[in-house]
Amino acid sequence: MQQLLELDGNILLFIQDYIRQDWMDGFWTTITKLGNAGWFWIALSIILLCFKKTRKIGCVSLLALVIGALVTNVVLKNLVARLRPYEVIDGLRLIIKPQSDFSFPSGHSCASFASATVIYKMMPRKYGICAVVLAVLIALSRVYVGVHYPSDVLAGSLIGIFSGWAAVKAGDCA
Repeated sequence: MQQLLELDGNILLFIQDYIRQDWMDGFWTTITKLGNAGWFWIALSIILLCFKKTRKIGCVSLLALVIGALVTNVVLKNLVARLRPYEVIDGLRLIIKPQSDFSFPSGHSCASFASATVIYKMMPRKYGICAVVLAVLIALSRVYVGVHYPSDVLAGSLIGIFSGWAAVKAGDCA
């Protein structure tokens, strides 16, 4: 476990020292803001609710977001209580404002992959691929800006995929 923690920290410092560039910071901070409180995915789900043809997809996406939020933000973040990397790793510079909750797992990643999984499974492939690409970018942005360890993002993404899958299965039963 200690080796995983060290690897997580070393990856963040590597990204900061060798990948972060001033000219890319605006792109990554904008992408990360799309995941704040899941607003983009919630708004997209609500838009999908407005049309009879996509209403079920909107409902299933909202269900996936609720499942993911309960698992990540209500249960795991408080149970694990992992400090944010910028609070622990000497020399790690934060490029967005400090976050108010715990680090593990990433709620941004979970919400993004929960909704993207639903869209990928229930909509035409071109929309599903776009949703998955955006989910990947939002997840990566959390590591880039320094607010999550890579393992936080991986766990959040997997929980999101599971939440999306579970919601799709529940939607099949309805």
